Amino acid sequence: MSDNPDHSDWTERYRPDSEELLEGNVRARQTIRNWLEKWDDGMPPKKGLLLIGPPGVGKTTVARAIAKDRGWNVIELNASDDRNALAIRKAATRGATHKSLFSIGDENENKRTIILLDEVDHLSGSFSAIDEKKLHKKAIAENPEESQMKGDSGGKGELLNLLEKTTQPVILACNVEMGLWGRGRNWRSARDKVLRRALKIEFRRADEESRRKISRRVLKEENLTIDPGALDYFVRNNPGDLRALVKDLQILSTSCKDHINLEAVVEYSELGTRDTQVDTFPGLERLYRANTSKESVQISRVLDKDPDEMAAWVSWNNSSVHFDMEAVKRGSRALSYCDMALNVRFTNRAYRSWYWGSNLSSLAASVVADVGQERISISYPEILRRGREPWRREGIIEKLSNSCGCSKKAARQELYVPLAAIHSSSVEDNDHSDFTISLAYQFDGEEHITLCGLKPSLGKSRELVERYENARGITENEISFEEESIIPEETTEENNDVTGNQTTLF
Repeated sequence: MSDNPDHSDWTERYRPDSEELLEGNVRARQTIRNWLEKWDDGMPPKKGLLLIGPPGVGKTTVARAIAKDRGWNVIELNASDDRNALAIRKAATRGATHKSLFSIGDENENKRTIILLDEVDHLSGSFSAIDEKKLHKKAIAENPEESQMKGDSGGKGELLNLLEKTTQPVILACNVEMGLWGRGRNWRSARDKVLRRALKIEFRRADEESRRKISRRVLKEENLTIDPGALDYFVRNNPGDLRALVKDLQILSTSCKDHINLEAVVEYSELGTRDTQVDTFPGLERLYRANTSKESVQISRVLDKDPDEMAAWVSWNNSSVHFDMEAVKRGSRALSYCDMALNVRFTNRAYRSWYWGSNLSSLAASVVADVGQERISISYPEILRRGREPWRREGIIEKLSNSCGCSKKAARQELYVPLAAIHSSSVEDNDHSDFTISLAYQFDGEEHITLCGLKPSLGKSRELVERYENARGITENEISFEEESIIPEETTEENNDVTGNQTTLF
Protein backbone atom coordinates (compact mmCIF):
# COMPACT_ATOMS: atom_id res chain seq x y z
CA MET A 1 0.00 0.00 0.00
CA SER A 2 1.10 3.58 -0.61
CA ASP A 3 3.15 5.31 2.13
CA ASN A 4 0.63 8.16 2.25
CA PRO A 5 -2.64 6.96 3.87
CA ASP A 6 -4.29 10.35 3.32
CA HIS A 7 -4.65 9.96 -0.45
CA SER A 8 -8.17 10.98 -1.39
CA ASP A 9 -7.87 8.82 -4.50
CA TRP A 10 -8.12 5.18 -3.48
CA THR A 11 -6.21 4.03 -6.56
CA GLU A 12 -3.17 5.83 -5.12
CA ARG A 13 -3.94 5.00 -1.50
CA TYR A 14 -4.03 1.28 -2.25
CA ARG A 15 -1.38 1.11 -4.93
CA PRO A 16 0.89 -1.80 -3.84
CA ASP A 17 4.38 -0.70 -2.86
CA SER A 18 5.65 -4.23 -2.31
CA GLU A 19 5.47 -7.34 -4.46
CA GLU A 20 3.79 -9.31 -1.69
CA LEU A 21 0.69 -7.13 -2.16
CA LEU A 22 0.51 -7.75 -5.92
CA GLU A 23 -2.06 -10.05 -7.48
CA GLY A 24 -2.19 -11.70 -10.90
CA ASN A 25 0.33 -11.84 -13.78
CA VAL A 26 2.56 -14.22 -11.82
CA ARG A 27 4.63 -15.28 -14.84
CA ALA A 28 5.20 -11.68 -15.96
CA ARG A 29 6.33 -10.69 -12.46
CA GLN A 30 8.74 -13.65 -12.31
CA THR A 31 10.26 -12.62 -15.64
CA ILE A 32 10.74 -9.05 -14.36
CA ARG A 33 12.41 -10.34 -11.17
CA ASN A 34 14.78 -12.57 -13.15
CA TRP A 35 15.69 -9.66 -15.41
CA LEU A 36 16.38 -7.31 -12.48
CA GLU A 37 18.52 -9.94 -10.74
CA LYS A 38 20.83 -9.99 -13.76
CA TRP A 39 21.64 -6.34 -13.03
CA ASP A 40 23.20 -7.41 -9.72
CA ASP A 41 26.04 -9.09 -11.61
CA GLY A 42 26.38 -6.55 -14.39
CA MET A 43 23.97 -6.03 -17.27
CA PRO A 44 21.61 -8.37 -19.13
CA PRO A 45 21.91 -8.64 -22.94
CA LYS A 46 18.72 -6.58 -23.31
CA LYS A 47 18.89 -3.53 -21.09
CA GLY A 48 15.20 -2.62 -21.36
CA LEU A 49 11.81 -4.14 -20.65
CA LEU A 50 8.72 -3.49 -22.76
CA LEU A 51 5.58 -4.16 -20.69
CA ILE A 52 2.52 -4.54 -22.92
CA GLY A 53 -1.07 -4.77 -21.76
CA PRO A 54 -4.37 -2.87 -21.46
CA PRO A 55 -4.70 0.05 -19.01
CA GLY A 56 -5.29 -0.77 -15.37
CA VAL A 57 -3.63 -4.20 -15.25
CA GLY A 58 -0.71 -2.99 -13.10
CA LYS A 59 2.24 -2.64 -15.50
CA THR A 60 3.81 0.41 -13.85
CA THR A 61 2.66 -0.66 -10.37
CA VAL A 62 4.54 -3.95 -10.67
CA ALA A 63 7.69 -2.15 -11.83
CA ARG A 64 7.56 0.32 -8.93
CA ALA A 65 6.81 -2.33 -6.30
CA ILE A 66 9.61 -4.69 -7.32
CA ALA A 67 12.05 -1.78 -7.56
CA LYS A 68 11.10 -0.60 -4.07
CA ASP A 69 11.58 -4.09 -2.62
CA ARG A 70 15.14 -3.97 -3.95
CA GLY A 71 15.74 -0.46 -2.63
CA TRP A 72 16.17 0.98 -6.10
CA ASN A 73 15.22 4.46 -7.25
CA VAL A 74 12.62 5.09 -9.97
CA ILE A 75 12.52 8.10 -12.29
CA GLU A 76 9.23 8.18 -14.19
CA LEU A 77 7.99 10.01 -17.26
CA ASN A 78 4.28 9.52 -17.96
CA ALA A 79 1.86 10.74 -20.63
CA SER A 80 1.33 14.11 -18.92
CA ASP A 81 5.07 14.90 -19.18
CA ASP A 82 7.05 15.95 -22.22
CA ARG A 83 8.70 12.84 -23.65
CA ASN A 84 10.73 14.41 -26.43
CA ALA A 85 14.42 13.65 -26.99
CA LEU A 86 15.56 16.39 -24.61
CA ALA A 87 13.18 15.36 -21.79
CA ILE A 88 14.26 11.71 -22.02
CA ARG A 89 17.92 12.74 -22.06
CA LYS A 90 17.37 14.90 -18.97
CA ALA A 91 15.68 11.98 -17.20
CA ALA A 92 18.78 9.94 -17.91
CA THR A 93 20.88 12.75 -16.45
CA ARG A 94 18.77 12.84 -13.28
CA GLY A 95 19.40 9.12 -12.95
CA ALA A 96 23.11 9.88 -12.96
CA THR A 97 22.77 11.57 -9.54
CA HIS A 98 22.30 8.06 -8.11
CA LYS A 99 24.45 6.11 -10.55
CA SER A 100 25.69 7.10 -13.98
CA LEU A 101 23.53 5.82 -16.80
CA PHE A 102 26.38 5.91 -19.28
CA SER A 103 29.35 4.84 -17.15
CA ILE A 104 30.13 2.12 -14.64
CA GLY A 105 31.99 2.61 -11.39
CA ASP A 106 29.59 3.51 -8.57
CA GLU A 107 30.66 2.80 -5.01
CA ASN A 108 27.39 0.88 -4.49
CA GLU A 109 27.19 -1.43 -7.48
CA ASN A 110 23.81 -2.89 -6.45
CA LYS A 111 22.10 0.48 -6.13
CA ARG A 112 20.27 1.10 -9.38
CA THR A 113 17.98 3.74 -10.83
CA ILE A 114 15.15 2.57 -13.06
CA ILE A 115 14.03 4.89 -15.84
CA LEU A 116 10.30 4.20 -16.28
CA LEU A 117 8.47 5.62 -19.30
CA ASP A 118 4.71 5.07 -19.25
CA GLU A 119 2.35 4.94 -22.26
CA VAL A 120 5.12 5.00 -24.85
CA ASP A 121 2.53 4.06 -27.50
CA HIS A 122 1.35 7.69 -27.29
CA LEU A 123 4.71 8.99 -28.51
CA SER A 124 4.47 10.51 -31.97
CA GLY A 125 7.01 10.62 -34.76
CA SER A 126 9.48 8.03 -36.06
CA PHE A 127 12.45 6.19 -34.57
CA SER A 128 14.95 8.36 -36.43
CA ALA A 129 17.68 9.78 -34.19
CA ILE A 130 17.73 13.51 -33.60
CA ASP A 131 20.85 15.49 -34.49
CA GLU A 132 23.23 15.36 -31.50
CA LYS A 133 24.54 18.89 -32.07
CA LYS A 134 21.00 20.28 -32.05
CA LEU A 135 20.17 18.31 -28.89
CA HIS A 136 23.34 19.46 -27.10
CA LYS A 137 22.68 23.09 -28.08
CA LYS A 138 19.21 22.96 -26.55
CA ALA A 139 20.49 21.18 -23.43
CA ILE A 140 22.99 23.94 -22.60
CA ALA A 141 20.88 26.90 -23.75
CA GLU A 142 20.28 29.51 -21.04
CA ASN A 143 17.29 31.08 -22.78
CA PRO A 144 14.17 29.05 -21.79
CA GLU A 145 12.65 29.44 -25.26
CA GLU A 146 15.77 28.10 -26.96
CA SER A 147 16.02 25.15 -24.56
CA GLN A 148 12.54 23.80 -25.31
CA MET A 149 11.51 21.10 -27.77
CA LYS A 150 7.96 20.78 -29.02
CA GLY A 151 5.76 17.80 -28.09
CA ASP A 152 7.41 14.39 -28.46
CA SER A 153 9.95 15.49 -31.06
CA GLY A 154 12.71 12.90 -31.34
CA GLY A 155 11.29 10.92 -28.43
CA LYS A 156 11.22 7.53 -30.15
CA GLY A 157 14.72 7.99 -31.53
CA GLU A 158 16.01 8.86 -28.06
CA LEU A 159 14.33 5.72 -26.68
CA LEU A 160 16.56 3.62 -28.95
CA ASN A 161 19.60 5.65 -27.92
CA LEU A 162 18.75 5.17 -24.24
CA LEU A 163 18.23 1.41 -24.62
CA GLU A 164 21.53 1.15 -26.50
CA LYS A 165 23.78 3.18 -24.17
CA THR A 166 22.26 2.93 -20.70
CA THR A 167 23.98 1.09 -17.86
CA GLN A 168 20.80 1.31 -15.78
CA PRO A 169 17.47 -0.56 -16.18
CA VAL A 170 14.94 1.01 -18.55
CA ILE A 171 11.28 -0.03 -18.41
CA LEU A 172 8.77 1.00 -21.06
CA ALA A 173 5.01 0.54 -20.49
CA CYS A 174 2.72 0.30 -23.50
CA ASN A 175 -1.07 -0.12 -23.81
CA VAL A 176 -1.41 -0.77 -27.57
CA GLU A 177 1.61 -2.41 -29.19
CA MET A 178 0.90 -1.19 -32.73
CA GLY A 179 0.62 2.35 -31.38
CA LEU A 180 4.35 2.21 -30.59
CA TRP A 181 5.49 0.64 -33.85
CA GLY A 182 3.25 2.84 -35.98
CA ARG A 183 0.82 1.63 -38.65
CA GLY A 184 2.92 2.46 -41.68
CA ARG A 185 4.50 -0.16 -43.91
CA ASN A 186 7.78 0.03 -41.92
CA TRP A 187 6.22 -1.01 -38.61
CA ARG A 188 8.07 -4.35 -38.54
CA SER A 189 11.41 -2.58 -38.84
CA ALA A 190 10.48 -0.27 -35.95
CA ARG A 191 9.39 -3.27 -33.86
CA ASP A 192 12.63 -5.14 -34.49
CA LYS A 193 14.74 -2.11 -33.55
CA VAL A 194 13.11 -1.97 -30.12
CA LEU A 195 12.92 -5.71 -29.44
CA ARG A 196 16.62 -6.14 -30.19
CA ARG A 197 17.23 -3.93 -27.16
CA ALA A 198 14.23 -4.63 -24.91
CA LEU A 199 12.60 -7.80 -23.58
CA LYS A 200 8.88 -7.91 -24.32
CA ILE A 201 6.54 -9.01 -21.51
CA GLU A 202 2.78 -9.24 -21.95
CA PHE A 203 0.38 -8.49 -19.10
CA ARG A 204 -3.08 -10.04 -18.88
CA ARG A 205 -6.22 -8.74 -17.25
CA ALA A 206 -6.53 -9.80 -13.61
CA ASP A 207 -8.43 -13.03 -13.06
CA GLU A 208 -11.54 -13.23 -10.88
CA GLU A 209 -9.74 -14.57 -7.80
CA SER A 210 -7.18 -11.73 -7.91
CA ARG A 211 -9.97 -9.16 -8.21
CA ARG A 212 -11.75 -10.74 -5.25
CA LYS A 213 -8.63 -10.61 -3.03
CA ILE A 214 -7.96 -6.96 -3.85
CA SER A 215 -11.60 -6.01 -3.20
CA ARG A 216 -11.58 -7.72 0.19
CA ARG A 217 -8.28 -6.04 1.15
CA VAL A 218 -9.57 -2.56 0.28
CA LEU A 219 -12.92 -3.11 2.03
CA LYS A 220 -11.13 -4.35 5.17
CA GLU A 221 -8.82 -1.32 5.25
CA GLU A 222 -11.83 1.01 4.89
CA ASN A 223 -13.88 -0.87 7.55
CA LEU A 224 -16.58 -1.63 4.98
CA THR A 225 -18.68 -4.78 4.83
CA ILE A 226 -20.38 -6.22 1.76
CA ASP A 227 -23.02 -8.85 1.01
CA PRO A 228 -21.40 -12.06 -0.39
CA GLY A 229 -23.70 -11.90 -3.41
CA ALA A 230 -22.84 -8.25 -3.93
CA LEU A 231 -19.12 -9.02 -3.93
CA ASP A 232 -19.60 -11.84 -6.45
CA TYR A 233 -21.64 -9.58 -8.75
CA PHE A 234 -19.17 -6.71 -8.40
CA VAL A 235 -16.11 -8.86 -9.17
CA ARG A 236 -17.72 -10.63 -12.14
CA ASN A 237 -18.70 -7.31 -13.75
CA ASN A 238 -15.16 -5.94 -13.72
CA PRO A 239 -13.20 -6.77 -16.91
CA GLY A 240 -9.88 -7.22 -15.10
CA ASP A 241 -9.08 -3.52 -14.79
CA LEU A 242 -7.66 -3.20 -11.26
CA ARG A 243 -7.57 0.58 -11.32
CA ALA A 244 -11.25 0.66 -12.22
CA LEU A 245 -11.98 -1.96 -9.54
CA VAL A 246 -10.62 0.21 -6.72
CA LYS A 247 -12.16 3.39 -8.11
CA ASP A 248 -15.58 1.73 -8.35
CA LEU A 249 -15.32 0.60 -4.73
CA GLN A 250 -14.59 4.17 -3.70
CA ILE A 251 -17.65 5.45 -5.55
CA LEU A 252 -19.86 2.77 -3.97
CA SER A 253 -18.55 3.65 -0.52
CA THR A 254 -19.77 7.24 -0.83
CA SER A 255 -23.40 6.14 -1.12
CA CYS A 256 -23.38 3.02 1.05
CA LYS A 257 -21.48 4.29 4.09
CA ASP A 258 -20.60 1.21 6.22
CA HIS A 259 -22.18 -1.62 4.23
CA ILE A 260 -22.52 -2.36 0.51
CA ASN A 261 -25.53 -4.44 -0.51
CA LEU A 262 -26.41 -6.23 -3.74
CA GLU A 263 -29.03 -3.64 -4.74
CA ALA A 264 -26.47 -0.83 -4.65
CA VAL A 265 -23.96 -2.78 -6.77
CA VAL A 266 -26.57 -3.73 -9.39
CA GLU A 267 -27.86 -0.15 -9.60
CA TYR A 268 -24.34 1.20 -10.01
CA SER A 269 -23.60 -1.34 -12.77
CA GLU A 270 -26.74 -0.38 -14.66
CA LEU A 271 -25.74 3.29 -14.57
CA GLY A 272 -22.98 2.59 -17.06
CA THR A 273 -20.03 1.00 -15.34
CA ARG A 274 -17.66 -1.25 -17.25
CA ASP A 275 -18.66 -4.66 -18.55
CA THR A 276 -16.61 -7.65 -19.58
CA GLN A 277 -15.06 -7.38 -23.01
CA VAL A 278 -17.27 -8.49 -25.87
CA ASP A 279 -16.25 -9.85 -29.26
CA THR A 280 -15.88 -7.25 -31.98
CA PHE A 281 -18.55 -8.33 -34.43
CA PRO A 282 -21.41 -8.96 -31.92
CA GLY A 283 -20.37 -5.80 -30.09
CA LEU A 284 -20.50 -3.70 -33.24
CA GLU A 285 -23.92 -5.07 -34.09
CA ARG A 286 -25.11 -4.03 -30.64
CA LEU A 287 -23.56 -0.62 -31.23
CA TYR A 288 -25.36 -0.13 -34.55
CA ARG A 289 -28.67 -1.11 -32.93
CA ALA A 290 -28.23 1.26 -29.97
CA ASN A 291 -31.01 3.84 -29.70
CA THR A 292 -29.41 6.38 -27.37
CA SER A 293 -26.04 8.06 -27.12
CA LYS A 294 -25.63 6.78 -23.56
CA GLU A 295 -26.10 3.18 -24.67
CA SER A 296 -23.73 3.56 -27.62
CA VAL A 297 -20.95 4.99 -25.44
CA GLN A 298 -21.34 2.11 -22.95
CA ILE A 299 -21.06 -0.44 -25.75
CA SER A 300 -18.01 1.21 -27.30
CA ARG A 301 -16.20 0.99 -23.96
CA VAL A 302 -16.53 -2.78 -23.74
CA LEU A 303 -15.33 -3.34 -27.32
CA ASP A 304 -11.78 -2.68 -26.07
CA LYS A 305 -10.84 -0.82 -29.26
CA ASP A 306 -8.73 2.32 -29.14
CA PRO A 307 -10.39 5.40 -30.75
CA ASP A 308 -8.32 5.18 -33.96
CA GLU A 309 -9.41 1.58 -34.55
CA MET A 310 -13.00 2.38 -33.60
CA ALA A 311 -13.13 5.20 -36.14
CA ALA A 312 -11.73 2.86 -38.82
CA TRP A 313 -14.32 0.16 -38.09
CA VAL A 314 -17.23 2.63 -38.12
CA SER A 315 -16.00 4.47 -41.21
CA TRP A 316 -15.61 1.18 -43.07
CA ASN A 317 -19.02 -0.27 -42.17
CA ASN A 318 -21.35 2.74 -42.11
CA SER A 319 -22.14 2.73 -45.81
CA SER A 320 -23.01 -0.98 -45.79
CA VAL A 321 -25.18 -0.82 -42.63
CA HIS A 322 -27.07 2.41 -43.29
CA PHE A 323 -28.96 2.59 -46.60
CA ASP A 324 -30.25 6.13 -46.06
CA MET A 325 -27.68 8.47 -47.63
CA GLU A 326 -28.62 11.23 -45.20
CA ALA A 327 -27.68 8.89 -42.34
CA VAL A 328 -24.35 8.11 -44.01
CA LYS A 329 -23.76 11.83 -44.46
CA ARG A 330 -24.48 12.55 -40.77
CA GLY A 331 -22.19 9.71 -39.77
CA SER A 332 -19.40 11.03 -41.98
CA ARG A 333 -19.75 14.45 -40.40
CA ALA A 334 -19.39 12.95 -36.91
CA LEU A 335 -16.37 10.90 -38.05
CA SER A 336 -14.80 14.06 -39.45
CA TYR A 337 -15.10 15.73 -36.03
CA CYS A 338 -13.73 12.53 -34.47
CA ASP A 339 -10.68 12.67 -36.72
CA MET A 340 -10.03 16.31 -35.84
CA ALA A 341 -10.40 15.55 -32.12
CA LEU A 342 -7.94 12.65 -32.26
CA ASN A 343 -5.33 14.72 -34.09
CA VAL A 344 -5.35 17.30 -31.28
CA ARG A 345 -3.65 14.79 -28.96
CA PHE A 346 -0.39 15.53 -30.78
CA THR A 347 -0.58 19.25 -30.00
CA ASN A 348 -2.49 19.60 -26.74
CA ARG A 349 -2.21 17.05 -23.94
CA ALA A 350 -4.81 18.83 -21.84
CA TYR A 351 -7.48 18.16 -24.45
CA ARG A 352 -9.39 14.92 -23.93
CA SER A 353 -9.05 13.84 -27.54
CA TRP A 354 -9.38 10.12 -26.84
CA TYR A 355 -12.61 10.69 -24.89
CA TRP A 356 -14.19 12.78 -27.63
CA GLY A 357 -12.82 10.60 -30.42
CA SER A 358 -14.26 7.45 -28.85
CA ASN A 359 -17.67 8.98 -28.24
CA LEU A 360 -17.98 10.63 -31.64
CA SER A 361 -17.11 7.46 -33.54
CA SER A 362 -19.65 5.42 -31.57
CA LEU A 363 -22.33 8.07 -32.17
CA ALA A 364 -21.49 8.05 -35.89
CA ALA A 365 -22.45 4.37 -35.94
CA SER A 366 -25.49 4.32 -33.72
CA VAL A 367 -27.64 7.42 -33.43
CA VAL A 368 -27.46 8.76 -37.01
CA ALA A 369 -30.38 6.47 -37.96
CA ASP A 370 -32.32 3.40 -36.90
CA VAL A 371 -31.14 0.06 -38.28
CA GLY A 372 -34.37 -1.53 -39.45
CA GLN A 373 -33.15 -4.73 -41.10
CA GLU A 374 -32.99 -7.95 -39.08
CA ARG A 375 -29.49 -8.83 -40.27
CA ILE A 376 -26.70 -6.34 -40.80
CA SER A 377 -23.40 -6.91 -42.61
CA ILE A 378 -20.26 -5.96 -40.69
CA SER A 379 -16.84 -6.64 -42.18
CA TYR A 380 -13.23 -6.23 -41.12
CA PRO A 381 -11.75 -2.95 -42.44
CA GLU A 382 -9.38 -3.84 -45.26
CA ILE A 383 -7.30 -0.77 -44.41
CA LEU A 384 -6.29 -2.46 -41.13
CA ARG A 385 -5.14 -5.67 -42.80
CA ARG A 386 -1.43 -6.19 -43.40
CA GLY A 387 0.46 -8.11 -46.03
CA ARG A 388 -2.36 -8.45 -48.58
CA GLU A 389 -1.30 -7.27 -52.04
CA PRO A 390 0.65 -4.31 -50.54
CA TRP A 391 2.36 -3.35 -53.80
CA ARG A 392 -0.91 -3.07 -55.72
CA ARG A 393 -2.51 -1.11 -52.92
CA GLU A 394 0.52 1.15 -52.81
CA GLY A 395 -0.01 1.89 -56.52
CA ILE A 396 -3.60 2.89 -55.83
CA ILE A 397 -2.54 5.15 -52.97
CA GLU A 398 0.14 6.82 -55.09
CA LYS A 399 -2.39 7.61 -57.85
CA LEU A 400 -4.86 8.97 -55.30
CA SER A 401 -2.12 11.12 -53.81
CA ASN A 402 -1.05 12.51 -57.19
CA SER A 403 -4.59 13.21 -58.34
CA CYS A 404 -5.54 15.14 -55.20
CA GLY A 405 -2.21 16.78 -54.40
CA CYS A 406 -2.10 15.28 -50.89
CA SER A 407 0.43 13.15 -49.02
CA LYS A 408 0.41 9.36 -49.32
CA LYS A 409 -0.48 9.12 -45.64
CA ALA A 410 -3.56 11.29 -46.16
CA ALA A 411 -4.51 9.30 -49.26
CA ARG A 412 -4.12 6.02 -47.38
CA GLN A 413 -6.19 7.12 -44.39
CA GLU A 414 -8.74 9.50 -45.91
CA LEU A 415 -9.26 8.46 -49.55
CA TYR A 416 -8.51 4.75 -49.83
CA VAL A 417 -10.83 3.77 -46.95
CA PRO A 418 -14.13 5.08 -48.41
CA LEU A 419 -13.22 3.94 -51.93
CA ALA A 420 -12.44 0.42 -50.71
CA ALA A 421 -15.66 0.39 -48.66
CA ILE A 422 -17.94 1.17 -51.62
CA HIS A 423 -16.16 -1.47 -53.74
CA SER A 424 -15.81 -4.13 -51.01
CA SER A 425 -16.69 -7.69 -51.99
CA SER A 426 -18.11 -8.29 -48.50
CA VAL A 427 -21.02 -5.91 -49.20
CA GLU A 428 -23.73 -7.80 -51.07
CA ASP A 429 -25.07 -4.96 -53.23
CA ASN A 430 -21.73 -3.63 -54.42
CA ASP A 431 -21.31 -3.91 -58.20
CA HIS A 432 -17.72 -4.81 -59.09
CA SER A 433 -18.54 -4.11 -62.74
CA ASP A 434 -19.05 -0.43 -62.01
CA PHE A 435 -15.71 0.86 -63.24
CA THR A 436 -16.58 4.56 -63.01
CA ILE A 437 -14.30 5.56 -60.14
CA SER A 438 -11.39 3.28 -61.07
CA LEU A 439 -11.38 4.57 -64.63
CA ALA A 440 -11.53 8.17 -63.43
CA TYR A 441 -8.38 7.62 -61.33
CA GLN A 442 -6.75 5.63 -64.18
CA PHE A 443 -6.28 2.45 -62.13
CA ASP A 444 -5.31 -0.70 -64.00
CA GLY A 445 -7.33 -3.92 -63.84
CA GLU A 446 -5.26 -5.47 -61.05
CA GLU A 447 -5.68 -2.34 -58.96
CA HIS A 448 -9.44 -2.40 -59.52
CA ILE A 449 -9.82 -5.95 -58.14
CA THR A 450 -7.55 -5.02 -55.22
CA LEU A 451 -9.89 -2.13 -54.47
CA CYS A 452 -12.79 -4.62 -54.59
CA GLY A 453 -11.01 -6.95 -52.18
CA LEU A 454 -10.96 -9.85 -54.67
CA LYS A 455 -8.22 -12.47 -54.87
CA PRO A 456 -6.28 -12.23 -58.18
CA SER A 457 -6.12 -16.03 -58.48
CA LEU A 458 -9.90 -16.48 -58.79
CA GLY A 459 -11.41 -17.07 -62.23
CA LYS A 460 -14.03 -14.37 -61.72
CA SER A 461 -11.26 -11.93 -60.80
CA ARG A 462 -9.36 -12.62 -64.02
CA GLU A 463 -12.57 -12.25 -66.00
CA LEU A 464 -13.28 -8.94 -64.28
CA VAL A 465 -9.77 -7.69 -65.08
CA GLU A 466 -10.29 -8.55 -68.78
CA ARG A 467 -13.62 -6.70 -68.86
CA TYR A 468 -12.08 -3.74 -67.07
CA GLU A 469 -9.15 -3.53 -69.48
CA ASN A 470 -11.60 -3.60 -72.43
CA ALA A 471 -13.57 -0.76 -70.86
CA ARG A 472 -10.35 1.06 -70.16
CA GLY A 473 -9.27 0.72 -73.81
CA ILE A 474 -12.59 2.05 -75.07
CA THR A 475 -12.40 5.01 -72.70
CA GLU A 476 -8.85 5.86 -73.77
CA ASN A 477 -9.87 5.70 -77.45
CA GLU A 478 -12.80 8.03 -76.78
CA ILE A 479 -10.52 10.51 -75.03
CA SER A 480 -8.01 10.31 -77.89
CA PHE A 481 -10.77 10.91 -80.46
CA GLU A 482 -12.08 13.93 -78.55
CA GLU A 483 -8.59 15.42 -78.35
CA GLU A 484 -8.09 14.98 -82.12
CA SER A 485 -11.50 16.48 -82.92
CA ILE A 486 -10.66 19.82 -81.37
CA ILE A 487 -7.50 20.30 -83.46
CA PRO A 488 -8.21 22.04 -86.82
CA GLU A 489 -7.33 19.90 -89.80
CA GLU A 490 -6.24 22.85 -91.93
CA THR A 491 -4.44 26.01 -90.99
CA THR A 492 -3.98 29.27 -92.83
CA GLU A 493 -1.18 31.72 -92.79
CA GLU A 494 -3.24 33.81 -90.38
CA ASN A 495 -3.12 30.96 -87.93
CA ASN A 496 0.68 30.82 -88.02
CA ASP A 497 2.92 33.06 -85.94
CA VAL A 498 5.97 34.93 -87.30
CA THR A 499 8.23 31.99 -86.55
CA GLY A 500 6.13 29.68 -88.68
CA ASN A 501 4.85 27.74 -85.67
CA GLN A 502 1.19 26.85 -85.53
CA THR A 503 -0.78 28.72 -82.89
CA THR A 504 -3.62 27.11 -80.98
CA LEU A 505 -7.12 28.46 -81.18
CA PHE A 506 -7.68 28.15 -77.44
